[in-house]
Amino acid sequence: MLKDKCGLFGIYTQKKEDLFHLMYLGLSALQHRGQESAGIAATDGSAMYLQKGVGLVSEALHENKIGKRKELAAIGHVRYSTYGASVLDNAQPLAARYSGGVIAVAHNGNIVNANNLREKLEYSGSIFQSATDTEIIIHLLARLPGKKIEEALPSVLKELKGAYSLLILTNKKLIAIRDPWGFRPLAIGELNDRFLVASESCAFDIIGARFIREIEPGEMVIISENGEKSIKFARQDEHFCIFEFVYFARPDSRLYRRDVYKVRKALGEELAKEKPVEADVVIPVPDSGTPAALGYAHKSGIPFDFGIMRNRYVGRTFIQPTQFTRSLGVRIKLNPLPDIMNDKRVIIVDDSIVRGTTSRMIVKMLRDAGAKEVHFRISSPPIKFPCFYGIDTPNREKLIASSSSPNDIAKFLGANSVEYLSIEGMVKAIGLPKDRVCLACFNGKYPILE
Repeated sequence: MLKDKCGLFGIYTQKKEDLFHLMYLGLSALQHRGQESAGIAATDGSAMYLQKGVGLVSEALHENKIGKRKELAAIGHVRYSTYGASVLDNAQPLAARYSGGVIAVAHNGNIVNANNLREKLEYSGSIFQSATDTEIIIHLLARLPGKKIEEALPSVLKELKGAYSLLILTNKKLIAIRDPWGFRPLAIGELNDRFLVASESCAFDIIGARFIREIEPGEMVIISENGEKSIKFARQDEHFCIFEFVYFARPDSRLYRRDVYKVRKALGEELAKEKPVEADVVIPVPDSGTPAALGYAHKSGIPFDFGIMRNRYVGRTFIQPTQFTRSLGVRIKLNPLPDIMNDKRVIIVDDSIVRGTTSRMIVKMLRDAGAKEVHFRISSPPIKFPCFYGIDTPNREKLIASSSSPNDIAKFLGANSVEYLSIEGMVKAIGLPKDRVCLACFNGKYPILE
């Protein structure tokens, strides 16, 4: 399974109020983007407060730990680690004091030249408190004393290469930034007199806020008592991560004025046109393959059904203490319905195959449930290359499609066939120009390198 790095949520209000509940709900809506830690930084205009912890939002954040406060602004973060281990020291937002005042930073993405920048900063005397690439931004800001933060930030951002959607909080301002390539999503919303910023529009929906627009690549938005101010700090060279549409974003979010759910159905329809096969039923791998499976069934005319049930009560921290429980594999979370599969030719649809180990166990489950044939269909192209922009993909040699053909993968999985959507079909279904999306994990053409 692929995992995205983080989710961001922020609020600025013209009148001070208790922001904890709105922050809690917004971050909960983004929980799919990171389950390892969560945190909130808030300011009342003169002092900053920080609460963060390891685990889900419900585990890490507690109202009774901070008490009732009237706050001017807050930023929050849910994390999945790709740079820096999953420990409390690396949980975000990161907060610090420097000559420019107090600051908190939350980051979604991956800075590809982080190691070089960190080495230079340490050589010149910087001492780091965490292993995250996010802390580099704070140290770079500290090297520019005497400047207002909005004046210092463009110089700092010019030193960064890679993916960075950022929320920065001071005692008086909330600043939202999206890198010039626009790898990760970031949007602005409105709730009465409150300005909102979030990684996805679903975070606005949960609190009844109105989506306004997406922040442009290379744009910095400064929100203060004077309202909203936009600054273009770099030339736009857009390469949006296409996997946000394929898998990462919630289906009820909107990206680039497109409903993610409808896009995923369209991916399945293109897949049915490109890779048809005679079968009796189309089923999804829940929940990642459901919209694409619906699209495949609709276009092919083959009946859709739920052939696998997902146990939603198995938590992230499930412990597997014995070889017996480890050997159960995905059966802990997924269970087939034999009546749907027995003596049937089954098409099973998912968004991707990474290492292939989970897919192999799923095929075995379907065979054990009585499936006569199993045809795996993937609503994206083969993942052949690792990602350096904030997605946790393994090394290339561990990506099954990097060294194996679809026929070889079918043999490994125990399936009758394995077929993928083409790059052209994927781009067509999403409806964005090919030169505006990042396809590096499919074709190895990286928009930027260190």
